[in-house]
Amino acid sequence: MNVLSELRGRFAAALAGLTDDPTDLLALVLPSQGPKFGDYQANCAMPLAKRIGRPPREVAEEIISKVDVGDLCEAPEVAGPGFVNLRLRDDWVAAQTQRLLADERLGVVPTEAPRTLVIDFSSPNVAKPMHVGHIRSTVIGDALVRVLRELGHTAISDNHIGDWGTQFGMILYGVKHLADADRLAARPVDELGRLYKLVSRLAGYQEAKRALPDAQRAAERAKQRVDALSSRTMPLNKDEQKKEAKAARDAEQQYAAQRETLEGLQKRIEGVEAEPELQKLADAHPKIGKRALEETAKLHSGDAENVALWKQYLPACLEELNATYGRLNVTFDHTLGESFYHDALAGVVDDLKAKGIATQSDGAVCVFIDGQDAPMIVQKQDGAFLYATTDLATIQHRLKTWQPDAIVYVVDHRQSLHFEQLFAAARKWGVDDVELTHVAFGTVLDEDGKPYKTRSGSAVGLMGLLDEAVERARAIADQSPALETDDQRAAAAERIGIGAIKYADLAHNRTSDYVFSYDKMLAMQGNTAAYLQYSYARVRGIFDRGGVDPAALRKQSPAILLGHPAERALAMALLRFPEALERVAADYRPNHLTSYLFELASRYSEFFEHCPVLKADDPASRDSRLALCDLTARVLQRGLGLLGIQAVERM
Repeated sequence: MNVLSELRGRFAAALAGLTDDPTDLLALVLPSQGPKFGDYQANCAMPLAKRIGRPPREVAEEIISKVDVGDLCEAPEVAGPGFVNLRLRDDWVAAQTQRLLADERLGVVPTEAPRTLVIDFSSPNVAKPMHVGHIRSTVIGDALVRVLRELGHTAISDNHIGDWGTQFGMILYGVKHLADADRLAARPVDELGRLYKLVSRLAGYQEAKRALPDAQRAAERAKQRVDALSSRTMPLNKDEQKKEAKAARDAEQQYAAQRETLEGLQKRIEGVEAEPELQKLADAHPKIGKRALEETAKLHSGDAENVALWKQYLPACLEELNATYGRLNVTFDHTLGESFYHDALAGVVDDLKAKGIATQSDGAVCVFIDGQDAPMIVQKQDGAFLYATTDLATIQHRLKTWQPDAIVYVVDHRQSLHFEQLFAAARKWGVDDVELTHVAFGTVLDEDGKPYKTRSGSAVGLMGLLDEAVERARAIADQSPALETDDQRAAAAERIGIGAIKYADLAHNRTSDYVFSYDKMLAMQGNTAAYLQYSYARVRGIFDRGGVDPAALRKQSPAILLGHPAERALAMALLRFPEALERVAADYRPNHLTSYLFELASRYSEFFEHCPVLKADDPASRDSRLALCDLTARVLQRGLGLLGIQAVERM
């Protein structure tokens, strides 16, 4: 049972005679902010009082006179200007907790209004190994799929991989002109990754060389503007002083931005010119960026050689991706990349033009969006299609194939404008009966607050990241006397290390940036996977030491005794598991679940400290506490599993 949903249902009936639509008021029935306010609070009296023109406490008193919660709660209390405090009856809490013992779903009732949702996440380019930038979309999307399914929804996971774009043109150019034939035959994925980085770096170098003079002039002009403003005599008039100060700040910001651009270009140039072999290659391939685009265009037009090379190397790239996903314990229902939609793109553009949604502008085909200056381009002047075109074709396919209620895109916040335009264009195209949502997330940072990269400035490879986490976790496993064999220690280290990476990401509000730190991720205290895994193992250890069979205990279904406050607090935490999952589904934030699991583990730690289990005063207390232990372990294991993290039996 979802206790919060049950309470809101009771309050809905009580509010029916006071307002026509209590929906917004029911959202104000919430878990309390602390024990002194009870277990839950109903804060709906004050806004309702304002709506109907009556004193808040009077409205609160009328609400509690009408709400039927006597079987769940002690007598509700009105506090302050009109808050209603609710404390659940101890006997009701005990009975509901006892029922959980035989409930495989641990109180999670499938929704009465199931939806079909397509969750689009991960979506890496196949031409290069996955890097740290892919971790957020992958683990957030996977957790959302798991939680939505647990709640009874149909969640279809679709990995919209980049297997057809410019990045593959870079690989094709590299294979034809820069490949090491032996390495390509022996380890194709490694060589393709090297070629992609090489072509990208050389193209970036040449682009930087071309852009450098303009950037230098822009930086110099910005500096002159700063100098000119700083040398002016400050006017006496206060309004003029404010204008001058603002102009100076704006000039400083513009100069800083121009300087940053200039430094970035110089760094790209110096990085190549510092390596004679790279410089030779850059000189030998002076238009490498343009040539790579030409290879992409040939692939898209069906050039036999490029299509054959694409078919030859794509399986190896996919195999590498799947190895990473296997390590992360992530699976997909579908992996439909850009290539899958290529043949549909011309039809999409033709349909947009036929319906008057897309028009010709400066040689390109564009969709103009109300309220936005720049249009969304769906076909360039040279006939090439863009990501937006593919995304529209993808929406079309998903609607025809799965008829979803919602399509959810778990993508970096830097793509927010793209999705605003995409969703607006889709609406103009007639896509009205599906919810389109961009689940945006922040950036993984280093300890200096900059995007997490290697010392050379390239993205950190995801496999290497996982390897190091597991290696560090091995130090934890090696110190555990409970892990007796090398195989046990290796298996535990894998679960601890991978779990640490995933949990650290999921534990943050997805819209925030966060600083990557192995030490914090693997800490045995605080809100970490390692702490939760240790908590789970500690609970299971009680059953091992006591020779107690959890299955037999569940069948026995002992009465739950809540004589100590720590017992009641733990029971209350166990009952709130369904609420945590509902919060995750409501706003697509897995950190609601991580916060809940950490709270549960904290309540268990207090219980463990104050309430002896195997040495309880009497058999009834012993069995009750064993039941609370068993439920804690099961909820921790289930909760971690919904985050895609495996529990550790011994630690």
